[in-house]
Amino acid sequence: MSNLVRSASLTNYPEVARAVGLDPLVLLAGVGLSSACLHDPEMRIPSYAVRDLLEASAKASGVDNFGLRMAETRHLSNLGAVALMAREEPTVRRVVRAMMRYSHVLNESLFVELEEANGIAVMREEFLVGQGGSSRQATELLVGVTFRSLKFFLGPAWNPLQVCFSHAPPRDPSLHFQLFGYGVYFGQHFNGIACTASDLDAPNPMADPVMARYARQVLEASGGSTRMSAADSVRNILLVLLPSGQCSIEQVAQQLGVDRQTVHRRLVREGTAYRDVVNTIRRELAAHYLDDGTRPLAQVAELLGFSALSAFSRWYKQQFGEVAGLRRRANVGAERPQA
Repeated sequence: MSNLVRSASLTNYPEVARAVGLDPLVLLAGVGLSSACLHDPEMRIPSYAVRDLLEASAKASGVDNFGLRMAETRHLSNLGAVALMAREEPTVRRVVRAMMRYSHVLNESLFVELEEANGIAVMREEFLVGQGGSSRQATELLVGVTFRSLKFFLGPAWNPLQVCFSHAPPRDPSLHFQLFGYGVYFGQHFNGIACTASDLDAPNPMADPVMARYARQVLEASGGSTRMSAADSVRNILLVLLPSGQCSIEQVAQQLGVDRQTVHRRLVREGTAYRDVVNTIRRELAAHYLDDGTRPLAQVAELLGFSALSAFSRWYKQQFGEVAGLRRRANVGAERPQA
């Protein structure tokens, strides 16, 4: 079964598409989406269809910052009931954690992690739909929306320390600089935003504890369960641990605060196993990194948690039935769309 996302993720898609010379209805039909999703923000649609729509739009228009153009005019209210709940939290850190807690209500393919160390806070965001193909546009839309949400609480003068993307830079990064400032970096190990931890300590003057409780009740009554599946919890942790190579079931269990047998039992109840979860996320990330076409295979192997390129190569051949280098070479020569 496909992961789903609120159709509000396509807010202002028609306007951006028409502005670059596209017919939005034709492109929607091309990925199997009905035009009805443009009028009902709460409709649930397949995450992969949104990803494919944005990539197809970028390719057809020759605009390689299509997703970022959609993020440019987003407002906190586009997040629906999640925004209603988050804006009542007392500090920006609590706002961020509330949005993380309910991220699956917005997008079941969204994985978010907040890490803080040495006075730096990093919000890592990954868009994983379980199928191969580039997620460049969806990722830039996601990071852009998060950036604009933070600006809402921290004020128009606020800027992060860094905005990071794992994909290669566009031909013309001027829109990225215009939106994020000049601390934008491409070809990084993660997608997300880094700021000072003290930024997250900022109070939220709009906070109202009574309204926060009410908003949470509304969100949960509308079906916004906050309970993440065991497989998704493991995936979230693996996204952080894989590049370090420290991704055994024991290490994941430690992060979850349980023992390895508990992780095993929870996954079995959901009809899966730890090795299956690891292979699934590695397959998704491998397809993403190789389709991007800019990373050496040794770096891809490292990012996926393999101790050596040879181990990655054997795994890739077993999983995909082909040599990893063939897929990478097929994408290296692909022409990038114009900005």
